[in-house]
Amino acid sequence: MKRVLKTLGVCLALSFSIPVISWAEEQQQKTLTGTITLTQVLPVVLLQNPDLKAFSYEVRAREAETLQAGLVSNPQLHVQVENVAGSGNFNGFDQSETTVQLSQRLELGSKRDLRRSSANLSKQIAGWDYEVQRLEVLARVSKAFTHVLKAQQKVSLTAEGVQLARKFLNAVSERVTAGKVAAIEKIKAQVALANMRMGKERAQQKLENARRKLSVLWGNAEPRFDSAQGDFFAISDKPPATELSANLRLSRSATALAHRQAELDVENSKAIPDLTLSGGYRRLEQTDDNALVFGVTVPLNWFNRNQGGIAKARHRLSKAQEEKKAEALRIQEALLKAHSEVSFSHAKVISIKAEVLPGAKKAFDAISEGYRFGKFGLLDVLDSQKTFFQVQSQYLDALAEYHNAVVDVKRLTGVDPFTQNKTLENGKGENQP
Repeated sequence: MKRVLKTLGVCLALSFSIPVISWAEEQQQKTLTGTITLTQVLPVVLLQNPDLKAFSYEVRAREAETLQAGLVSNPQLHVQVENVAGSGNFNGFDQSETTVQLSQRLELGSKRDLRRSSANLSKQIAGWDYEVQRLEVLARVSKAFTHVLKAQQKVSLTAEGVQLARKFLNAVSERVTAGKVAAIEKIKAQVALANMRMGKERAQQKLENARRKLSVLWGNAEPRFDSAQGDFFAISDKPPATELSANLRLSRSATALAHRQAELDVENSKAIPDLTLSGGYRRLEQTDDNALVFGVTVPLNWFNRNQGGIAKARHRLSKAQEEKKAEALRIQEALLKAHSEVSFSHAKVISIKAEVLPGAKKAFDAISEGYRFGKFGLLDVLDSQKTFFQVQSQYLDALAEYHNAVVDVKRLTGVDPFTQNKTLENGKGENQP
């Protein structure tokens, strides 16, 4: 608890990094083109993501509420004319009495300071909401960027499969011409090539969907960039840290708890009656005299002492305490799950890379070469080819799962991808096995 409060105090001392976008800047929104990197994408998303813009306006609205909460109540002007438009001597203004009076309510019990403190905490909650949403959006960007990299690799993989299937068809055609195998095997090889081509078209379609999903995050419905650049095959030797003290949701819960306490203080202060001081000038037409008037108004809190408001605020404070505990448990559970996903996907990547993939390639090469000499049948070749490309596809999926799990761990522990997530920025993907 002390660690969370300490972290909260440090974070509250810093201003929330909410970009203020002018009209001119909105008219010149940056469009990403050519080959893009994650480092180029993140700042553009921070400025142009619609969700973040909406949250930033809420923060500004809470700032306005804080300003309003600290204002002093306005004085009141009272003008009263008595003894006019009556009967007898009072049918005109000769017997009238005119009173001009100002009154000012004085809030006791530090009501204004408490109200301003509560509004300020509400503004800080909106700031935490923005920061949480900011981290969520950046995590979505990192994952979407990873999916684009994976989709690009799968397009390359299927293109390689089409080339291999075409070469294999040529080899089968030669054997058919030489009379070593039946003509049906050429038809089967042609079917295998057609399937590979359909797989390539499907991979290209998934790439376009992944590119569109990424570009939507900075406000472009249709992507205008050509490709994404990053080291998709890089994995870390050590899993990311799992320290919860920097989690933004925990900081937000601590601020929400402080806000509920401030609301309770505001409701308690309402039980203290306020004074209204008044003073003014009176003109007596009958005697041609002038006089000053003054008064004090004190409410008598005999029946309504804000009992219901105080009880409501007290119950909401208890609710916030339980919500904070529940949030901490949810985050801890999510973090443990994400960390286990990192460990599992990391082991899966290592296993496929070190054991499964080399074995599948070796088997495919051996069977393809053996087919030329009649040692293996066509079905053996097609089966080994299918297995080899399935293993490569599984390897790409495992890498994407690993990168996404790392992003989840960093998101839950409060690591900012904008400054620290450089996993996919180490190169251009030359480390592909």
